Amino acid sequence: MNSPNTRPTLSNEGLSAAHSVKAVNEFGDTVDAHIPGEIPLTLRVDGMEVVTLMTLGTEPEHLALGYIHNQKLIEKIEDIQSVQVDWDRELVDVTTRTGEGIADWQEKMKRRIVTSGCGQGTIFSCTVDKLYEVSLKPPVLKQSQIYELIKHVSQLNAVYRVSGAVHGCGLCSATESLMHFEDVGRHNAADAIAGRMWLDGIDGSDKIFYTTGRLTSEIVMKTAFMGIPTLLSRSGVTEMGLELAQAIGMTMIARAKGRHFMVYNGSDRIEFDAIPPVRNTPPPTKGMRDVN
Repeated sequence: MNSPNTRPTLSNEGLSAAHSVKAVNEFGDTVDAHIPGEIPLTLRVDGMEVVTLMTLGTEPEHLALGYIHNQKLIEKIEDIQSVQVDWDRELVDVTTRTGEGIADWQEKMKRRIVTSGCGQGTIFSCTVDKLYEVSLKPPVLKQSQIYELIKHVSQLNAVYRVSGAVHGCGLCSATESLMHFEDVGRHNAADAIAGRMWLDGIDGSDKIFYTTGRLTSEIVMKTAFMGIPTLLSRSGVTEMGLELAQAIGMTMIARAKGRHFMVYNGSDRIEFDAIPPVRNTPPPTKGMRDVN
């Protein structure tokens, strides 16, 4: 836990996640429906514009902190004085204690990479460079624990159940979610978790990161920078995501739903103590569409 003297001051401007609308169903009937919010939020650091994120707006302060942390734009939480959201101007202003902004910002701006994230994600090549400095020591997981965690996280995603069109991410122990956020893109939900962890000084070394979306290189990097050694997804993986997980020794489990899962990296760290008595045919992988 970070000292109160080093914690930045945060506004409290979270928005409602879902909104009531009218729609017409297949019978021609007008029905009540809910849709998730989506609003642009421009992140500025000491008045310098960094990025505009499309978000639900439920955790804007933590989202801003997590983005800064996962992109390695500011190294220490104590260097940040405040995070203030102004929805009228669709801005989140991050103020540092020195007022000098992000070091080498112009050079970093030249080295941006557009990613496959929902909407459109951006990472900086300097972020990739720092990935290989991360040291991960994934713990051994029991198959029975994985099943228990899959069952637990399947009951979450309240916004998705009401309105659809969002992703959920969670910071988990071996068997349950400890923190769960939803947003229009999985990278935003991941950043919100990273922001809360950074703010509260939460150690990720014994945690699991869960996402409803596919495991891309971007999600692997964000998880690694949170210090979390294990990834779990109900969706699939990309080739670059797998290559990065293999390079840094991250356990990667995907296609996790019900009693089925696929360990793409780190199977030697799984204790198979609950093998199903009947070998069911796994869901097809060829031709399947992974959600973002």
